[in-house]
Amino acid sequence: MLRRYQYFAVAAMLTVAGCSGQKSAEEEKLPAKDDAEVRNAPEDRSIAMEPSDVELDRLTVPACFKIDLFATDVEEARSLALGDNGTVFVGNRREDKVYALVDTDGDQKADKKYVIAEGLNMPNGVAFKDGDLYVAEVNKIWKYANIEDNLNDPGEPELIYGEYPDDTHHGWKFIAFGPDDKLYVPVGAPCNICEPEKEIYATITRMNADGTDMEIIAHGIRNSVGFDWNPEDNSLWFTNNGRDMLGDDIPSDEINRISEEGEHFGYPYWHAGDVKDPEFGDKRKQNEFTAPKHKPGAHRATLGMRFYTGDMFPGDFQNAMIVAEHGSWNRSEKTGYRVARGKISGTEVDSYETLVEGWLDKAEDEAWGRPVDVMQMPDGALLISDDHAGVIYRLSYEG
Repeated sequence: MLRRYQYFAVAAMLTVAGCSGQKSAEEEKLPAKDDAEVRNAPEDRSIAMEPSDVELDRLTVPACFKIDLFATDVEEARSLALGDNGTVFVGNRREDKVYALVDTDGDQKADKKYVIAEGLNMPNGVAFKDGDLYVAEVNKIWKYANIEDNLNDPGEPELIYGEYPDDTHHGWKFIAFGPDDKLYVPVGAPCNICEPEKEIYATITRMNADGTDMEIIAHGIRNSVGFDWNPEDNSLWFTNNGRDMLGDDIPSDEINRISEEGEHFGYPYWHAGDVKDPEFGDKRKQNEFTAPKHKPGAHRATLGMRFYTGDMFPGDFQNAMIVAEHGSWNRSEKTGYRVARGKISGTEVDSYETLVEGWLDKAEDEAWGRPVDVMQMPDGALLISDDHAGVIYRLSYEG
């Protein structure tokens, strides 16, 4: 294992030989503050981040790509959201906090961490809109107004919506605002496999930013923890985790596209388009449901996904789908534990291949990291959260 102070040196050595280095922008000098400004400055409640012993050299990336640590000591780092001023907000699932990360000196590494909220129930989902941070607990959506100006003291949040089910099984939520300015919120099934009595379960919902007019837009979705809109046609694509306990290889996880509101994607009757559920499959016909656009494989736990629209990566990444595969928990031989890229053509997935891997030691069948969410930064770099290692990586291109 690396000593804690060594990870910066390792990150610096990861540039692939044969690729021309991309020159970083010259660091801007901050104006000196006068004595009055210093005296009147609010108390800084940020928390210093501890170094990490993550061994970055165990990760493999394509030629000319480089992976560094953007942030360390981010316990249970899950869903990501980006503020207008560059603040990175981080939710978590097994803990009770929401974090804000700030890179104050422009070196592409966060050096300040703030606790925005604590004592919450699985605050996995975070979303940012018009200066405000939205946080999803299991059954509630909160809004922290004008958050980037109040990182030291966010104040009391406003309850936007509080009527979601309180089941914790698949109760954690990924949330995001769509091109229609509405907030999209999935509601997972409260079980591995069951026929929920309430219509709200196994759906994707949406509402106005103030919490009004909540409606269901898609059904039959066991557990989606990541979605985004294709920039070419604004269609909503989402990941979905397949059911467990049918063996190592079925059913596959799903990557789906909503073509019209009200579609049903099969759960709990049919999985991945063509796997009939042994308990509930006889109740409905296969052709009643929308089949997935891609099947990544069983038990991969496909979670965060975003379409890449930046200028940093090569041209064939434009509008490609980047997907975090969190990794299996109940397969005899582990699978997933990688970040993949899917190339889209119209409404179809043309290819799906590994972008970053190495979190799984295949020889030992043990994982030391688990990617959860991905997020594009303003410069085109890609952040990747890891709830197992408690860090956030930065993937960049230097070709």
